[in-house]
Amino acid sequence: MSDQTGVVLLPDAGPLITLAYADALDLLFKPGGPLVLVDMVLDEVTRNQTPTSQKLEHWAKAHALPVLPTRIFLHLKQMQGESCAAPRRANLGELAIQEAVNDFALESPPRTGVFLFEDHTARNGPVIITDRGRPAHVLLTIEEYRRIAGGGHKIADLLAMPGIDEVELEIPRWDELPRPADLS
Repeated sequence: MSDQTGVVLLPDAGPLITLAYADALDLLFKPGGPLVLVDMVLDEVTRNQTPTSQKLEHWAKAHALPVLPTRIFLHLKQMQGESCAAPRRANLGELAIQEAVNDFALESPPRTGVFLFEDHTARNGPVIITDRGRPAHVLLTIEEYRRIAGGGHKIADLLAMPGIDEVELEIPRWDELPRPADLS
């Protein structure tokens, strides 16, 4: 990639297709940082003839957008070349973007990648993001996060005991004198 500064925007297929339908793909340049297409995502949005596939292909070429190679896409192409049974295709774009973001974190200095995707999955519940097959992160809606986090209460509010001034506490009087401790 030519631009190593700033936050890298990595759009998934859903936002690309939606923006292509709306003739609004250039909105992806508004954040100001580099925009990079992941090879698997570009393949997903251009491999079949659809109302948006040619538009997306021409747009990417016209803006000379860099295409980030991934092991996910390489593996898919190898499986297709070996004429194996139909390889898995579901969620490969998301997996390839996760691979890219993980690779960014391992670079020196690390880069930050923002994964732009449609949120219909997150609205149905937490989305588990894995790192090499192990759960590493959880994506939640802000509403779900606030529910789990308790709404941001202050410690003073949590320690306050409403109605405590109405409780009567009777402490009995202690008339005995203290005596020395027997340490034998």
